[in-house]
Amino acid sequence: MFIGGILGGKTGVTVAFGLSLAINLVSWWYSDKIVLAMTRAQEILPEQDPTLHRIVEELAKSAGIPKPRIYYVPTGTPNAFATGRGPGHAAVAVTGGLLNMLTPREIRGVLAHEIAHIKNRDVLVSSIAASIAGAIMWLASMARWAAIFGGFGGRDDDEGGGILALLLVSILAP
Repeated sequence: MFIGGILGGKTGVTVAFGLSLAINLVSWWYSDKIVLAMTRAQEILPEQDPTLHRIVEELAKSAGIPKPRIYYVPTGTPNAFATGRGPGHAAVAVTGGLLNMLTPREIRGVLAHEIAHIKNRDVLVSSIAASIAGAIMWLASMARWAAIFGGFGGRDDDEGGGILALLLVSILAP
């Protein structure tokens, strides 16, 4: 909102507040769907991999959270991640590389780590932090283009911070 005030005065504060509110709500509500779509993850049903489902169910029960949905990411890189806005709306994803390279005991250890992220709501905090960073980058980009093309207001507009403020925001905000 401070950067919005520098860029556009009272109107800039209002726009920045609305933008940050919208970005944070979308990030909170859809972060799991966004990341799963980006990685081309496919849900694994219990019939497809009963051992993996049993491991996740045992770990979730031990952690005191509902069992998250389980996804497969088609890549050879060994990795796993957790996503979702909270324990009741969580998912864990494992890559083909992880399933092919590790033993069931090692997979259990990796998934225990991901379940801990879900239990501690680390995923939500990371999603919100990423959305705030994205908003700052977007505002800095706006400031850069405004500086190139003469700012956001007319010559008589004294509410904004001027060309120097636009330049500083576009350099320092990112």
